[in-house]
Amino acid sequence: MAGPLPTTHEVKDNNLWKGIFAVSGIMITLVIYGVLQEKIMRVPTSAVSAGFLLASKKTLYPVAPVYKYCLISVSNILTTTCQYEALKYVSFPVQTLAKCAKMIPVMIWGTFIMQKTYKGFDYFVAFLVTVGCSIFILFPAGADISPYSKGRENTAWGVSLMVGYLGFDGFTSTFQDKLFKGYDMEIHNQIFYTTLSSCILSLIGLILQGHLLSAMDFVSRHNDCFLDIVLLSTVSTISQFFISYTIRTFGALTFATIMTTRQLVSIMLSCVWFGHPLSWEQWIGAVIVFGSLYTKNVLKKLSMNPPAPQQIQTKKGASSPIKGIP
Repeated sequence: MAGPLPTTHEVKDNNLWKGIFAVSGIMITLVIYGVLQEKIMRVPTSAVSAGFLLASKKTLYPVAPVYKYCLISVSNILTTTCQYEALKYVSFPVQTLAKCAKMIPVMIWGTFIMQKTYKGFDYFVAFLVTVGCSIFILFPAGADISPYSKGRENTAWGVSLMVGYLGFDGFTSTFQDKLFKGYDMEIHNQIFYTTLSSCILSLIGLILQGHLLSAMDFVSRHNDCFLDIVLLSTVSTISQFFISYTIRTFGALTFATIMTTRQLVSIMLSCVWFGHPLSWEQWIGAVIVFGSLYTKNVLKKLSMNPPAPQQIQTKKGASSPIKGIP
């Protein structure tokens, strides 16, 4: 006989711990990755994924058409290209607004790719989160660290690159979500074939640009950088597992929400840890973000668990809903 079904309280506790695991993993690994300030080829990620599949006796064969893994890889490469190329042309406010607007393109892609339906309130919350995060990051307490002092001139090409960054970034996570839901796919399986595609494409790019031999020569002449490469690869690998786990468990929109609020949470933790004050604009931004997310979460729970109809006693002692009384 099957065991007893988990209660609603147990399911909520389980989801809570899964959420804490996903958020903390993403926060820690991406903060470390941001400090390292590098973007590397993902060869170690493929190796680790293959090792997991072999150790767990999972097949290395793709469970989805190979071209779908390649779509994620190409989209991720284009996301990175647009992001870093745009830094040459746009100011800090434009960069911030783009990075804080991740939720909106994910919702748009979710509508087209996964046929999801979002209400106007969902888009309103996404807009408020974008505005709140932008206010928080653009108005630090210390005037000496104001982002406006080191701005860049905005250009049509730079803004177009940031729009491309948002579009490709939203497509990447949404299509990952689609593969997880459309196929019986393990996290390691998707990571393995996606990063393998990225490795092949990156290798082809290095060869076509004539940079492969110079890159190998650089590493051979600077042996001390090899440890940095290994460290960067390790952090990149771990963060990719947390990202895929979050998308598979909670969906692309939740992942976009985490990434949007990551900068805000990181700055708040830094201010608390080092005793830096928060400006009144930052407090307003934080209230907008967390207030919007909290309100959305409360309304979602109320819609999923409507209050039970009021009960009254009948003459025979049996209870009956008010609407059910003849």
